[in-house]
Amino acid sequence: MPHPPVLDEFDHRLLELLQRDASLTLTALGDAIGLSASAVQRRIARYRKAGLMRQVAVLDADLLPAATLAAVWVTMERDTFRLHSAFRARMRAAPEVQQCYAVAGQWDYLVIIVARSVAHYREVAERLFVDEGTVKRYETRLVFDTIKQGLNLPTAPLPRRRKK
Repeated sequence: MPHPPVLDEFDHRLLELLQRDASLTLTALGDAIGLSASAVQRRIARYRKAGLMRQVAVLDADLLPAATLAAVWVTMERDTFRLHSAFRARMRAAPEVQQCYAVAGQWDYLVIIVARSVAHYREVAERLFVDEGTVKRYETRLVFDTIKQGLNLPTAPLPRRRKK
């Protein structure tokens, strides 16, 4: 696993801008944070080499026909490394799985799935959650409306609190 790069204040500002709009020119990015276009280009290359950043197209689901979202809560049959490893590998390999989180509480995972329809979701759920004894139980909540969807991550460390 690559080591995370050490980030300075320029990096934090640049990463915030890139998360909002990665189509900005190197010159526009540099002007916004006070660096030259070539310095911005070197920093972006460093982020990519370190695995911190990759570039993808984010599509607007509201403009595509038939996108059904489902939030699925999953409890595993037993708490063994082998079962969890197999489940995680299955989630990573499934193109319909947009997000998968290991969570605390009565459920083991929260999985966000996108499908072409409710019928397609049922096929996906059968493939992913009904198996040879790894998943004990799953519950599905269909998403009616997306209120907010974000991809931005905080880049700057939290400020230290002053001691009183």
